[in-house]
Amino acid sequence: MSRGRALTLFVSLCTALVTVGLVNAPPAAAANSAYVFAYFTETPNGNGADYGLHLAVSQDGLNWTPLNQNNPVVTPTAGTLGLRDPFILRKQDGTFVILATDLNGTDFGQNNQYLHVWDSTDLRNFTGYRRIRMHNLNTHTWAPTAFWDASRGQYGIVYSANNGTDVFMVNYTSDFRTVSAGQVYFSPGFPVLDGDVVVDGSTFYLYYKNLSNGLLYGARSSTGAPNSYTTYTSGLRQGSGMEAPMLVRNNAGTGWWLWGDSYSPVNNDYYAWSSSNVGGDSWTVMNQRAYTPPLNAKHGSIAGITASEYNGLVSRWGLPNWTRLKSSNFPDRYVRHADYLGRIDPYPFDPYQDQQWRMVPGLADAAGVSFESVNFPGRYLRHSNYEIRLDANDDTATFRADATFYRVAGLTDSAWSSFRSYNFPDRYLRHFDYLLRIDPISTATDRADATFRVTS
Repeated sequence: MSRGRALTLFVSLCTALVTVGLVNAPPAAAANSAYVFAYFTETPNGNGADYGLHLAVSQDGLNWTPLNQNNPVVTPTAGTLGLRDPFILRKQDGTFVILATDLNGTDFGQNNQYLHVWDSTDLRNFTGYRRIRMHNLNTHTWAPTAFWDASRGQYGIVYSANNGTDVFMVNYTSDFRTVSAGQVYFSPGFPVLDGDVVVDGSTFYLYYKNLSNGLLYGARSSTGAPNSYTTYTSGLRQGSGMEAPMLVRNNAGTGWWLWGDSYSPVNNDYYAWSSSNVGGDSWTVMNQRAYTPPLNAKHGSIAGITASEYNGLVSRWGLPNWTRLKSSNFPDRYVRHADYLGRIDPYPFDPYQDQQWRMVPGLADAAGVSFESVNFPGRYLRHSNYEIRLDANDDTATFRADATFYRVAGLTDSAWSSFRSYNFPDRYLRHFDYLLRIDPISTATDRADATFRVTS
């Protein structure tokens, strides 16, 4: 038999074997095309505090939709019975592990040597709940992050503790059940808090808060070994305080985001930066129009997920049955009612439900929309003397007309929305001096005032 004919027969045989399933390479892992955000919730006066595991999803990594009506998907059943600072890691086998601080509430004087741990194949079910002891120190075990250390063939779990000063500790593990003895991971000569470790190629990045000046910094290492990091960025902060950095790689592979949690729930919950070069000191402050954190979210983590996983999470936990309206030109402010008047106020505030609306078919025309209050059901936004009020539906034709709007492309940004009055079609819902009203629109300022993002 000629060499050429032999090769042809061999290729044909291999093709046949593949066809019948006798020879088949394992499929490549699906690429991440969406994101999941794990967090707990707090609001200024505690009205929205919940110390269970919350999840939100996003397709662009910037604008987030809470799942399960922003209720927890799982809650600890041991230790303090509450969690803070949840961290999601996709393990080498493609499944997930969730780590969290064992702390229920805001009593930061508690000492606790344990972390909460769950396993999950898909974030739709959580199994193997346990607590793992990380050290024998008389101190806390806060804000875990974890990463795969290929040179060790193990995962590193890094967390905040105090051994005379605030440092990061590390324990190594293969199964998130048994861990090595804790050792100091990062102690730069000043107190630090809230580390996040991300591995990019052969470089390990550690972002953290410097407690001496309240700024966020990035450090890097070529090995990821304890005490091998060198700080390379300038200090970062937005607002009056910042902590809990989250370093996130864009699924498209074209850049990075850095999120920072506000120091206190009385400030905006999250701020963000972007960079095309995580290895450079080149973080750019992002306009708050570009991102919308999950409602009431505090100190969380973000992980990439596949389209199938995204769809599975939405199917399992459901999307919110309420919406919020974010101002285009004051993107830290949301439409809310206060004393039965419509206005825009900086988020967060309590009662946080004042900003939640059921956007229902228009009371006067189902082709339009009406806004029913979540915490005052039966009351709707309506105009009266051109001012927007929250009034009870008296089922008159006048009320139905006053409470109906047509949703159209945003007057200043077609990706957002504007709302034209049903019975005064030359007027649009807009804010003026932070109060809502309906007015004719003619200037660029008017158009910006009348443009909102419909979000969750």
